[in-house]
Formats: sequence, C-alpha cells, structure tokens
Amino acid sequence: MIEPLLFWIGSAMFIAGGVFDFIAALGMVRFPNFYVRLHAATIGAIYGAVMPLIGISLIALGSPEIPARYAVAGASFVTALIILIVSPTGSHVLAYAAHKSRAVEWSPVVDHLEEDEKK
Repeated sequence: MIEPLLFWIGSAMFIAGGVFDFIAALGMVRFPNFYVRLHAATIGAIYGAVMPLIGISLIALGSPEIPARYAVAGASFVTALIILIVSPTGSHVLAYAAHKSRAVEWSPVVDHLEEDEKK
C-alpha cells in the first residue's frame, strides 16, 4: 500500500532535483561575480544531487521488483548524506581562499574578514 506512494514521492523529488539543476545552471551563466556564482553552484550540488539521490532511494524502496532494492536505497541515501556534508564545506573553503588570496576582484560594502585581519 505504501510502495506506490514511495515511488511517486521519489519520482517527484527526482524531477525537482532536475529543476534545481537547471536553475543553478542559469545562475552560473547569469550571476555577475565569483561569489554569487559559487552560491549557485552550491545550490545545484545540494538540491540538484541530494534530492534526486533521496528520490532514487525512495523509488528503490517503493519498487519490490528491484532485486537489491535495500542496497540501492542505502547506497543512494549514504551518498546523499556525504554530498550534503561535503558540498557546503567545499564552497566555503573556495570562497575563503579566493578572499584571502585576493584572486577575485570584489568591492564589498562591509568586509568583516578584512576588519578581523587588521586587529
């Protein structure tokens, strides 16, 4: 009884992840500078990869004809958790390194990192 519901929720998450990937790709093309583009790339990595992986996990659990459905669901879910942890950390490190090296030309209104360095 719950298997069709899992299948349809998983399918909706899979399609929503594709939509988020498309929106992130538009952001990568249209946004003006490195930091905002990095934000779009992170959104694409998190929502565009984690949502479809969780959707695949739900689809596998909702499809009894898949022979190793628990293995597929578990592997998809663990991969989604790893991406959920690593992606924001990686984008933070990239933004911090770009700011410290001054590789990206940027003129902010307030720069708390620069103020902390002067102290």
